[in-house]
Amino acid sequence: MRLAFEMRDVVAAAALMLAATGAAHAGPDLGNWRVDVGGDGQVTASLYATNKLLTGGGALGYSPVLTLACRPEGEPRWSEWLQLSDAVSASQKITMSVAVDGGSKFNESWSVGPRGRTLVREGSDGIKRLVSANRLLLSWRFGLLSGRGEADFELAGLAEAVGQIAANCKTDPP
Repeated sequence: MRLAFEMRDVVAAAALMLAATGAAHAGPDLGNWRVDVGGDGQVTASLYATNKLLTGGGALGYSPVLTLACRPEGEPRWSEWLQLSDAVSASQKITMSVAVDGGSKFNESWSVGPRGRTLVREGSDGIKRLVSANRLLLSWRFGLLSGRGEADFELAGLAEAVGQIAANCKTDPP
């Protein structure tokens, strides 16, 4: 019985030491954002939507992914894009409905990327308005008869992620 209590004390002490060590080395709280540096120097932070969209057949669901990016050279330096599993039918531009923190919706023009599965918006102004936000809701039409898609993002940790992107990209945050 005494051995069990001694082992419990050792395990508790080890857990405390591990927790203290982890706290000492912890970086900024990025929430669910995943930051990555590509081979070309482009720095990205990606976040899955909290909701799911059904695929074309309706059998499976997926979460769209919002990615913020910074290129170390060239203009525009900053961009954001939405990655989808189902393609939109538009070929060059698409109207995206945007709501930040439950506010009024407004429309923006986004470019349609390769195979219609990536929607892109260039420039830092979109990222700048999100840095202090808590929630982003994007919606768009897949096609004339295909219905609408909607992606809901909880932005916890965004300011820290943008700061890390800017530091790795050697530029100022938007």
